[in-house]
Amino acid sequence: MNKELRVAAYAVCVQDGQLLLARWVAGDGSKRWTLPGGGMDHGEDPYDTVIREADEETGYVIEPVGLLGVDSLRRRYPRKLGAVADFHGLRIVYEARITGGELRHERDGSTDLAAWHALDAVADLDRVGLVDIGLDLWRTRPGDGHLAVPS
Repeated sequence: MNKELRVAAYAVCVQDGQLLLARWVAGDGSKRWTLPGGGMDHGEDPYDTVIREADEETGYVIEPVGLLGVDSLRRRYPRKLGAVADFHGLRIVYEARITGGELRHERDGSTDLAAWHALDAVADLDRVGLVDIGLDLWRTRPGDGHLAVPS
């Protein structure tokens, strides 16, 4: 089994009752909304990662203003030639504010749109689970940066 680790950093940007999201395009062409952010480059600090990724995906310059938490995700999925991947994703989630730039869509990347969405309309969007995790961290601000797992 092939072990894969991906460390990524994401931003929760809430302004005037709206959440900034980017629309992720999966390998199969399906599209779902996600938090702006993405994978760390080797040797890159996650703080710098979230700034770079938000700029790439939304056009905005952001300032991370607080660490909301770290989410750990593990799943298995098939790989080529019958192999199985044991995937472990660590997702570092920051609260951030916009300090410059202007909204635009990413070109030739993993997302195709960027947009603000009313907080009360997010539940109706086709979205990845990370959006709910980020909002839960933002709303509850757990001291240990970890969301309680429902029993």
